[in-house]
Amino acid sequence: MDKVTSCVNSGVMSALTTAGRLMRSVRTICNAASGSGKKPAVHSAMEPCRELTSLSPAELRRLIKQDDPRIRSTSGLAAGYQQANVAILPKQLAADFQSFCQQNPAPLPVLYRSQPGETSCPPLAEHADVRTDISQYCVYEDGKFIKNVSSLQNYSNSRMSWPDMVCFYLGCSFGFEGRLRQAGVPVRNIQQGTNVSMYTTTVPCVPAGVFSCPLVVSMRPIPAGLLDTVVELTHQQPLAHGAPVHIGDAGLLGIEDVSRVTYGGSVELQPGDVPVFWACGVTAMEAIISSKPPVAFSHSPGCMFLTDVPESSASPPAGAQTQADLELVPLCFQISHSPLLYSLASKRAVAKIRELETIIGEDPGDRGIAALFVQDELLRCCLALSHCSSVAITTGFPALYEYSPPDETDGPPGAVAMASMLLSLGKEVTLVTDRRALEMYQDIMKEAVRTGVLEAAVPLVTFEGSGPDSALRFLCHDGDPSKPRYDHLVAIERSGRAADGNYYNMRGVNVKRFVDPIDDLFVAATHIPGISTTGIGDGGNELGMGKVKDIVKAKMPKGEMIACDVAADFAVTAGVSNWGGYAVACGLYLLRLCPAHQRYLRRGLGLEQPAPQEQQHHWRDNLPSVHKEESFLATLKSFGIRSGKTAHLAMEVDGLTFHPTHSDIITRLREVTLGSAPPAAK
Repeated sequence: MDKVTSCVNSGVMSALTTAGRLMRSVRTICNAASGSGKKPAVHSAMEPCRELTSLSPAELRRLIKQDDPRIRSTSGLAAGYQQANVAILPKQLAADFQSFCQQNPAPLPVLYRSQPGETSCPPLAEHADVRTDISQYCVYEDGKFIKNVSSLQNYSNSRMSWPDMVCFYLGCSFGFEGRLRQAGVPVRNIQQGTNVSMYTTTVPCVPAGVFSCPLVVSMRPIPAGLLDTVVELTHQQPLAHGAPVHIGDAGLLGIEDVSRVTYGGSVELQPGDVPVFWACGVTAMEAIISSKPPVAFSHSPGCMFLTDVPESSASPPAGAQTQADLELVPLCFQISHSPLLYSLASKRAVAKIRELETIIGEDPGDRGIAALFVQDELLRCCLALSHCSSVAITTGFPALYEYSPPDETDGPPGAVAMASMLLSLGKEVTLVTDRRALEMYQDIMKEAVRTGVLEAAVPLVTFEGSGPDSALRFLCHDGDPSKPRYDHLVAIERSGRAADGNYYNMRGVNVKRFVDPIDDLFVAATHIPGISTTGIGDGGNELGMGKVKDIVKAKMPKGEMIACDVAADFAVTAGVSNWGGYAVACGLYLLRLCPAHQRYLRRGLGLEQPAPQEQQHHWRDNLPSVHKEESFLATLKSFGIRSGKTAHLAMEVDGLTFHPTHSDIITRLREVTLGSAPPAAK
């Protein structure tokens, strides 16, 4: 095919695609305008012509007032200025709606609330009239969408009087699109000449008064390499919805198919793009529908009110940002491939967790574990656990096969430290052990409760792999992969299966006869969406360390033989595995105090305020401490459990005495964790 033919065909395909979009838009408008109670019509927006993009908000409002047909969506217009969603309600509902907005600040940031009957909004725009200065409005009666109109100036209804109506102007994400483009971020909806994609989720907003509805989100495809840029820029604009509330698989928001939008246009992802979701002001329309006022109005999605307020006023000037402000800026990290999920945490929290990772990476036993280190595995593990609701933890390495019991003192203390923190954060926790050790660990857990190391006993279960689908049935309710029983599996100092199917200690002795096939759970989890896994180890022969098996084989003594072949999503390396467990507990505590992370978990819903002091003390009390860890090590010793490296029945782990080595590590981890911590958000 020659270049001319190729160009012609390309142009035809482009024209057909555009025509198809326009026809879909026309069908949507006709269906909605029929008064059948369907969703409001949404105009697909062609990319604004250049003469429009150069106009000021005031000039654009004048054209809108004149019903200029060139202005469909306001996306891409009035660059550098805030745009506003609009909800107009009877005055008797205004107090409830104000409270609803306050309870749901991400989707409904209030820019201005009018007085009853007020048609202007002096703080936002001069000489404006909300009845005429929006290109398309939605009309609702008794909670049903009735029709779209281009003006409310002459609208009459026997059930309403304009002096009895209150108008809410709410921030809009169109206000940050200009800043994204300036930073070199492609705004796909503008590139593709369509409105932004908007979806009603299954995430409930916080109710207030008569208002209760699901969250609506907008979606923009963002190249993966630009996620941090986008998160930082939008975080700085809380009045334009702030940072994203979800990054990754739409199904986690209850959106079954991103190509089927609730409002707006269908924006196509390009190779390398990640779907990024912001809370959306169209939530106000859902609130109107659910509260069923006799008469109400809103903007039509994508047809915003253009203000004269620069978008920079929604964020502090660059020079005015303090070091504390900069430390609160979120960073973005991928924590799951299936389903795709990213999480956010502030620069401050990230820096502290990286400090924890550095401390546990020390190698006083000279085992060469630095070669196994992977940057930010601790951070990603903690983020993934923070998103979880139910966690299974396994430990137990029968390294001392000559003794009874053959278990070592590395592993159980770290497992219990993680369990204690997870339980205090409201997670469900289950411990998985070998059948041979079940009774012993049940007694150890009782003693841990009696001595105050644990607040309550943790359920203990076994897995012996009794059939081909036994792992699936263990991990999922009724063996259904869509109903996982756990969302995270953690193995800490747990003997891991080598490539030949055996289990080796660091001396190359096969200890398979002592080990149940708990590895099968980690293998099965790779095929179950929604279950992530972590392995914590200090030698490379532990379950989950298969992620770094090539390095283990190349760098560790007897590596070719002992290397675990089973990988986890996250491989946390520590000088002693217990230290990895302590660091996970500390990292979870830091994330619980991180406003950016907690906002992301809440999808931007609910008020940000410090948790009660009693709750904060409870979390702090569940951090590992020298006293608790020394007490638990003494309990293990009383059950005949020995130091793995020396086989000493003593207060030591991996040949290192509790004082000063382990106690010093615990003290330093606590100092990093508790140093100048901000108040925890509810």
